[in-house]
Amino acid sequence: MSILARFTNTSPSTTEQYDDAVRRLQEVADFPPDGMEFHVCFIADGNIRVSEIWASREQLNAFAERLMPVLAETGIEPGEPEIFEIHNIIRR
Repeated sequence: MSILARFTNTSPSTTEQYDDAVRRLQEVADFPPDGMEFHVCFIADGNIRVSEIWASREQLNAFAERLMPVLAETGIEPGEPEIFEIHNIIRR
């Protein structure tokens, strides 16, 4: 079952930190990884937020093992994501 994961950082982060993290992920991991169907980064209340759609929670958890060290290196503290089961996706 597909899920939506929403991340709200627990400390302020910049777009430069986000861009650095994406660059590092592309260098050390298969990014975007298997199972990630959609990734969006946006600014809300002056802070970086990320929402992703995953094919399964297991695939998100597997990627988190590679993701967390990269985020720590860039000073991003993503906190615990909100996870929602997806009922429907409509694509154009």
